[in-house]
Amino acid sequence: MSKANRNALERGRAEFAYQRAKKVKDSYDDISGNYKSYVKKLPMLIKTNGLGAALAFIYSKGWQKKKSEKPYAYKLLYEDIADWLRSDEKQLIKLENNEKLIEGVISLDSSTYRAVTVEVLAFLAWLLRFADGLIEKEEAEE
Repeated sequence: MSKANRNALERGRAEFAYQRAKKVKDSYDDISGNYKSYVKKLPMLIKTNGLGAALAFIYSKGWQKKKSEKPYAYKLLYEDIADWLRSDEKQLIKLENNEKLIEGVISLDSSTYRAVTVEVLAFLAWLLRFADGLIEKEEAEE
């Protein structure tokens, strides 16, 4: 990959992460502190347990919650990761609009699984930078 392509990829990640962090700050202020906290914790969760297990964890925590409940921030984070992977020009994982990210990840071969893990960690690095900068409060998990 050329340097120009890498720079374009990084800009794309950064722009997407900024828009998502800003959306959480603007639209979900009551749970934005939890979102920021979960974004900080997720990379270590992925490194410790693997991408599939980490995604299963955040899926189970937030999927059935209401927008006003703190665990809903997990659902937002899960959807942000899925949306990034759908829009990423490399298309490491092909997800149809209604396919759940976790279903796609657990069906990957090992080399693609590693590549998707690296991509998710790169995206989370940008998301964390913007969440730290845009969201003032931070709340611990309940």
